Amino acid sequence: MRKICIVTGSRAEYGLLRGLMKEINADTDLRLQIISTCMHLSPEFGLTYRQIEEDGFSIDKKIEMLLSSDTSVGVSKSMGVGMIGFADAYEELKPDLVILLGDRFETFCASAAACIARIPLAHIHGGETTQGAVDEAFRHSITKMSHLHFTATAEYRRRVIQLGEHPDTVINVGGLGVDNIKNLKLLDRNSFERAIDFKLGEKNLLVTYHPVTLEKKKSEDQFKQLLEALDQLEDTKLIFTNPNADTDGRIIIKMIAEYVKKNNNAVAFANLGQLRYLSSLQFVDGVIGNSSSGILEAPTFKIGTVNVGDRQKGRIKAESVIDCDPKKEAIRAAVEKLYSIRFQSLLKNVKNPYGEGGAALKIKKHVKEINLDNILKKIFYDVRDESGF
Repeated sequence: MRKICIVTGSRAEYGLLRGLMKEINADTDLRLQIISTCMHLSPEFGLTYRQIEEDGFSIDKKIEMLLSSDTSVGVSKSMGVGMIGFADAYEELKPDLVILLGDRFETFCASAAACIARIPLAHIHGGETTQGAVDEAFRHSITKMSHLHFTATAEYRRRVIQLGEHPDTVINVGGLGVDNIKNLKLLDRNSFERAIDFKLGEKNLLVTYHPVTLEKKKSEDQFKQLLEALDQLEDTKLIFTNPNADTDGRIIIKMIAEYVKKNNNAVAFANLGQLRYLSSLQFVDGVIGNSSSGILEAPTFKIGTVNVGDRQKGRIKAESVIDCDPKKEAIRAAVEKLYSIRFQSLLKNVKNPYGEGGAALKIKKHVKEINLDNILKKIFYDVRDESGF
């Protein structure tokens, strides 16, 4: 029985991986192993490992690694603790293949430890770019340490190959987020309002803003601009979700808490969870901030996204995404565009560039059938243009 180990460190990542975990767990030829780490184990971020267990999964190892500091020094030290934890976990579990998703620092630790332990790696969502975050470097580094790649679009597949990965090992499966939207039974409006203990209004917006980790001391200033823009809205209910455990994340969490305390049209959550989060996309008019969900998932619901700043710069985006500078006036103008008759009409025909679903099943079939013999010995695949260079 092939042992497939999935590493998850955040609520958003688990939400994407959940369908794949169910596919693996249901296959009698595979044994699912789960390592839970980082934000999942933090009370500050909602102890979201509990959701994994509530969904019927057994967590094989919990790796505590997240220090209380969100400074660059604190995050680097967390990575060191994580490397130690993953080394021990892999030695105990002895997986045949490790599956990682995305670009976060704990994912980088998991990939580096697996590389040293000579365990094959499969990477999901490689080839993407987020030019405003340090995650950009982590993602491409994980790609180079991985042996099997599952991309979300054809363009991302081309980019992974450009990084020197052999085309036979790079499979475009589409986005996992679309699977969840198709497969989950989402809450109706009344049930959703009861679940969040908050009454929606005529206008509603979902707000998620993560630190811009490549711009020193800019996260607080940019988020202040966003809040000032939201202050100018009339008759609009606001649902905030807290940011990830990135450098300077805690100042944003504090600013959200202070804003919600002063404004009765707003509510905040450390973690909405997959069901409530995706359900919310049915009822809000748009997503505001710099979360990848506004790019990957919101288009399927045919709602607009106001994408603030550079954190998601470089990603392939649907026509429903409005890019704007992290300035109050620019954000306000983007929100006005979102509510315009012309833009609302455009949304009716929007297509999500990340596919129509089915990614989890495709990934499961590949990890089940692929020959792992000698997979560790990679060659660098050179992409040549018409001139031969």
